[in-house]
Amino acid sequence: MIEKGTGNNSKAIGKSELGINKSKREGEIFMRIESFRDLIVWQRSMELVVLVYEKIIIFPRNEEYGLTSQIKRAAVSIPSNIAEGYGRNSTGDYVRFLQISLGSLYELQTQLEISRRLSFLKDSDCQELNGICKEVSKMIVSLINKLSVA
Repeated sequence: MIEKGTGNNSKAIGKSELGINKSKREGEIFMRIESFRDLIVWQRSMELVVLVYEKIIIFPRNEEYGLTSQIKRAAVSIPSNIAEGYGRNSTGDYVRFLQISLGSLYELQTQLEISRRLSFLKDSDCQELNGICKEVSKMIVSLINKLSVA
């Protein structure tokens, strides 16, 4: 089990939501999450942002304030909302920000598909990015589910 925060504000979060594979004792995990930076879902979504920026650099210049800007905003919003939700004082607020993050992820997937259909993005790049999106999506949904029953 993983605890978020300290004292009465601690939240137990299972390892599967965070992608943690290390254990201190067989069958158990004890790890304190001290910051949103410790969340694997945040780390992976940050990697997604960097990869998105690398892939869209080749987009047409005339899309700088259009699709390119929309993609950047959606991608950045994913880890930003995970972090902001983590910093809130209630589990309900945290879940709400995770849901916003998930919405931004779906928005990003849609924009990536539009980019592919317009031939701005190669099929292989779109598949690579969508694979990471699906992975992050599963982690966010799992974390939402775990926090919602806590």
